[in-house]
Amino acid sequence: MNKLFFQLGGILACLGVVLGAFGAHALKKLWEGTNTLETFETAVKYQFYHAIGLLLIGVICKEINSKYLVWSGNLMFAGVLIFSGALYLICFTGIKTFGAVAPIGGTLLVLAWAMFIYAVSGRN
Repeated sequence: MNKLFFQLGGILACLGVVLGAFGAHALKKLWEGTNTLETFETAVKYQFYHAIGLLLIGVICKEINSKYLVWSGNLMFAGVLIFSGALYLICFTGIKTFGAVAPIGGTLLVLAWAMFIYAVSGRN
């Protein structure tokens, strides 16, 4: 399972760099003076933070065999897709309704970290 989390973390990190650069260079002038650039940067930041989280989970999976750690990684990946994905959709479509979906992704990210804490606590 650790290989999967390494792959997912690497993919998210790679896309985070690409999207961050795209936003900084190609979209900055287009979105300057709007809240859209800030929303886009938030999506990239959270994607990158959790890419590193997935890499960390991949490393820890080698040491700790826990279904809660696996759940943590799966929830983290799903949370990034939903949270950052909703923000990206808002930015590229202008449809603010996607903002209603972002808290679901945020909740999954919180649950992922809670599962992580539980898994590494050694109580399971």
